[in-house]
Amino acid sequence: MPVQLIRPKRFADDRGWFSETYHQRRLAEQGIDTVFCQDNHSLSRPVGTLRGLHFQAPPHAQAKLVRCVRGSIWDVAVDVRNGSPTFGQWVAATLSADNGDQLFMPAGFAHGFVTLEPDSEVIYKVDDYYAPDCDGGIAWDDPDIALPWPAPADGPVLSDKDRRLPRLAQWTSPFAYDGRPLQPLASL
Repeated sequence: MPVQLIRPKRFADDRGWFSETYHQRRLAEQGIDTVFCQDNHSLSRPVGTLRGLHFQAPPHAQAKLVRCVRGSIWDVAVDVRNGSPTFGQWVAATLSADNGDQLFMPAGFAHGFVTLEPDSEVIYKVDDYYAPDCDGGIAWDDPDIALPWPAPADGPVLSDKDRRLPRLAQWTSPFAYDGRPLQPLASL
């Protein structure tokens, strides 16, 4: 399964809890053998801040392991692999500091999220370094994807870049389909 929901164990006592948020061997046992090389951290102050749908194209395509360390987000992965029978389909999960859940997505998926609480912070690992010439994305409001974003009634808070991203129909995917269609999320 290409996109996976990961639920790291938390060991709690009266002081709080402890969790191993990244354990390469355990992930490899679950079929995630990605070697990460960079961590990214974002802060989104207003509720309804929407970031996405982003990807980094080949030859510097990125797999991502996403978690929310403060607040909460609705996190989305959209299949953008050329020839995939699930092209344009998506899965989503609520990631929060409280639940500790993480979303893994390999290269070939556009990623986005919207904040559900103020001052939400997201940390994600990637398996290739940032390459501005490979930076890309798809319109967050593409009707062919039809994401039911849980944004405020007056709309999301967007960057200028995200307002100008193309729709799927206006774009040719550089990502190859690997034979694994997108499946509903099941937690590891």
